[in-house]
Amino acid sequence: MTTPAATSVKGVGFRSERGPVLIAVMLSTALVALDSTIIATAVPSVVRDLGGFAQFPWLFSIYLLTQAVTVPLYGKFADVLGRRPVMFFGIAAFLVGSVLCGAAWSMPVLIAARAVQGIGAGAIQPMSMTIIGDLYTVEERARVQGYVASVWGAASVIGPTLGGLFAEYLDWRWIFFINLPLGAIAALMLFRGFRERVERKPHKVDYLGAALLTIGCSLVILGLLEGGVAWGWGSLPSVAIFVAGALLLAVFVLVEKRAAEPVLPLWVFTRRVLVGGNLVAVVVGAVLMGLTSYLPTYAQGVLGAGALVAGFAVAALTVGWPLSASLAGKIYLRIGFRDTALIGSVFIIAGGVLVAMLGAGSSIWAAAFAAFVLGVGLGLAASPTLVAIQSVVGWDRRGVVTATNLFSRSLGSAVGAAAFGAIANATLASRFASPPAGVGQLPPSVDATSLVLDGHADDSPAAVFVRGALAEATHYVFLGLAAVAVLSVGALLLMPRKTEQLEF
Repeated sequence: MTTPAATSVKGVGFRSERGPVLIAVMLSTALVALDSTIIATAVPSVVRDLGGFAQFPWLFSIYLLTQAVTVPLYGKFADVLGRRPVMFFGIAAFLVGSVLCGAAWSMPVLIAARAVQGIGAGAIQPMSMTIIGDLYTVEERARVQGYVASVWGAASVIGPTLGGLFAEYLDWRWIFFINLPLGAIAALMLFRGFRERVERKPHKVDYLGAALLTIGCSLVILGLLEGGVAWGWGSLPSVAIFVAGALLLAVFVLVEKRAAEPVLPLWVFTRRVLVGGNLVAVVVGAVLMGLTSYLPTYAQGVLGAGALVAGFAVAALTVGWPLSASLAGKIYLRIGFRDTALIGSVFIIAGGVLVAMLGAGSSIWAAAFAAFVLGVGLGLAASPTLVAIQSVVGWDRRGVVTATNLFSRSLGSAVGAAAFGAIANATLASRFASPPAGVGQLPPSVDATSLVLDGHADDSPAAVFVRGALAEATHYVFLGLAAVAVLSVGALLLMPRKTEQLEF
């Protein structure tokens, strides 16, 4: 049994100490969020120096993969060892990975270093939310988590811009070296400001369960990320990966039933409030992936906007989310967590419909407004559901339920990346397979999109054709996003209207 002082504001420290801890948490989260996006615009420079163009998608996939599969493990360790050691390990692993990335001499080495970064990021993300759950009351959490959520949105805009600046004016290696002073500041602020008391007891570590969960989830997420990209969905590698992953996860369930201290207790999948909250997180992850991945592509490739203007369109999401999250705390104290989130689902669906209505003749302002409405909905849905699952368990289970919720969001992002990517690639491949007469020679497959995404205006027949194909592809992606948004209602209806402390 762990008995931290973190169950109340005074337990972790005096109230005045929460500010520096919150800043440190936001700074740590910013490191993770930025490194998810900052390398995107530096890929040409990286490939020029290291080679391995065919391998560069792994720079993104391996980071998301190692981050996602380690989240549930850190949640369990946090409830056993405390939040501080897990958070410090995450920051240390992330910074070690950053040094290795900056010193990489080949593409395989850089990919391996990104995996180390992902291992660190897998600890930082859930610990940040769990520490907030420890430090702040139910009334305050939605507002504070809105601040942290806005960090992720801002990173989707700032990250690519910084990556481009470093790659063009300094060296792409500074993308990773810049993490060192920022991470050191965050660690120092946490060391000085965050305190907790944990009663030490002997524990049995579920190594077998941890291994089965990690490998099984790795195979499933790997299949989702690379299916239709590195290999066909119906190919032997794809089928083998999914079957092996499913079998390992089935064995994992059997092992967890007998484990004295399971790494991921099965009760998180048997309580309505937890199941509903985690399904909402899956929807949030998928919607975020669809919007932040394809709205900039739509703005640049279809509307002809520059990278900076396209970034502002996505930034509207980061305005709507924290605003609505800060209001959510007042609303759910009056009408409850589920009903507040249902109001948010109305905005999510409305935003999804507005995004689906965007076309070649729309304005960048319409795209930004749609992103803003989606942000409002996500803030009203994601924050109350996370606070709900944290509020129904004690300190010794809060790490597990928070990590499970964030793992669900990562899983939603992986599924969204696979599904939306498959839609876009299939549409473009179909259009490029039979271009009309007069278009001329196109680059192979979806590489032809470079004709309209390189930042230069081009009214040649080939560019006009590609722009039309890209408009069709993003339209289908946005239709899929709207369909996913509707699923949020069903997920929320699984949650009870009134939440009570769970009994175990």
